[in-house]
Amino acid sequence: MYYRFGKVFHFISILLFLFTFLYFYSAMPDIIAYELDENGYATKEISKGTFFYIGIILFGVLNFVLITPAKLIENKSTKTFRQLFPTGDVFRDYMLTWIYSFTGVINISLAIMSLFIHAINNQNEIGSGSYSFFFYLIPILFLVWIIVLFWILLQKFNAIRNNSTI
Repeated sequence: MYYRFGKVFHFISILLFLFTFLYFYSAMPDIIAYELDENGYATKEISKGTFFYIGIILFGVLNFVLITPAKLIENKSTKTFRQLFPTGDVFRDYMLTWIYSFTGVINISLAIMSLFIHAINNQNEIGSGSYSFFFYLIPILFLVWIIVLFWILLQKFNAIRNNSTI
């Protein structure tokens, strides 16, 4: 049941990324800087089209790779997944929720990175230093999600061990 919330979060994160990425892409200059020196001058630049295709391809590949295990578990595609996560198992629900929500966190991180690239290229409007909170938030979210993954796996292994000893 919880995995439906994870799916909704994942869907909302897709919409958030697409909205922010396309909005910031439209406001970018033809040459986009993605690294500045200490004086504020661009040291590394790419074209606007290259930035767009790299961003969309990265987004698509990450979503495909991260959602594929969830779809395999949901559709019971292999015998191993059917045995490890049977329908009705609480850990199946937890694992699906984790996968969808982790992919949502990745999407939100990509949206924050596009916000930062926009801030670098529009220094007159937005100072890139005002978003430092988000760069502390991303590793904290990753850490929390990884800890939750290990908790889910530990609980699942304990449940398997307890059932095998009976």
